[in-house]
Amino acid sequence: MKRLAILTSGGDCSGMNATIRAAARTAIANEVEMIGYRKGYAGLLKNEFIVLDSMAVSGTLQRGGTFLQSARSQEFRTEEGRKKALDNLMKERVEGLIVVGGDGSLSGALALDKMGFPVIGIPASIDNDIAYTDMALGVDTALNNIIYAVDCIKDTASSHDRAFIVEVMGRNSGYLASTAAIATGAEFAIVPEVELDLTEMCHQLRRRYEEGRTNALIIMAEGAGHAQSIADGIKDAVGFETRVTVLGHYQRGGAPTVFDRLLGSRFGRKSVELLLSGTKGVMVGLSANSLTTTLLEMVVKGGQKKLNEDLLRMADILGI
Repeated sequence: MKRLAILTSGGDCSGMNATIRAAARTAIANEVEMIGYRKGYAGLLKNEFIVLDSMAVSGTLQRGGTFLQSARSQEFRTEEGRKKALDNLMKERVEGLIVVGGDGSLSGALALDKMGFPVIGIPASIDNDIAYTDMALGVDTALNNIIYAVDCIKDTASSHDRAFIVEVMGRNSGYLASTAAIATGAEFAIVPEVELDLTEMCHQLRRRYEEGRTNALIIMAEGAGHAQSIADGIKDAVGFETRVTVLGHYQRGGAPTVFDRLLGSRFGRKSVELLLSGTKGVMVGLSANSLTTTLLEMVVKGGQKKLNEDLLRMADILGI
C-alpha cells in the first residue's frame, strides 16, 4: 500500500486528534502517504481531503475534538452514496481507510468492507457503549470533565442544603452516570438500564435527611427519564430544594487526558500496521490493556455493550 486515508465520523470526542496524528506519522515512517477526509463520510462523498504530512498533524495532540471535523451523512446510508464513496477512494488511489467513530460510523465501515474495500475501525464514543473494547476514545476525558463539574456542584449543594441532579450523556447507556457516581461520592445513579423507583429513592433520601445529611447528589444519564420531573418529585416527597444541572456538550470537549492521548496513539498506530500487513474488516479494541481486533461484522451485529452490573452495585453500596 502506498496511500491510506482516515476520517472521523459521528460525535466528536477528545483523543481523535491523537489517533489521526499517530496514524499519519506511522504511515510516514513506512513511506506511505496519508490523507484525511474532512467532515467524515460527507467529506468522502464530496472528495474533500487534506494531505496529512508531518506538519499537518503537528500541534494537534493536546487539542480536543477533531481537526478533520465530523458530520453525519444521510447520503452515505444509501447504496448509491456508498458506491460514490468507493469511486472517490479509487479515484484518489486510496488503498485502505481508517474510520474513527461510534456504532453508526462502524456500520459505515462494515458496508465498505462488504464492498471489498480494506477498512479498519476505531471505537470513539464517550458513552463507552461499543462492544468488544474495554474503553473507547473520549470516555476518560469525558469522565474527568464530569467529575470536575460535579465536585464544584457538590460544594454549593453542601453550602445550601440542596439536592442536585446532574444530567450526563448516555441516551442508552449508563456507563458515564454509574462511573461518575462512584468517583464523586454521589448518593444515586439513575441509568437507562434500570427502571427508577422514585418512591424508594425518596424514602432513602428522607432517611438520610433524618440522620442529619441535608444535601444529596444524584447523577443521571440523559436517557433515563426527565430530570426536572424527578427533581419535582424529590422536592414534593422529601422537602429538599432540588436543582437540575445539564452538563451537555461540555463533557465532549477539552484537552484529552493522558489515557486518551495514549489510547488514541495506540489505536492510530495499530490501525496503519494492520492495513499494511493485509488485515482488513476489523475494529481495533482494548482488552486488559492489550490491543485486540474484532471483525466489524461482530461489532456491528453484536449491538450495544451491556453495562457492567457490578458498577451499579458498587454505586448503590457506596451511596448509602
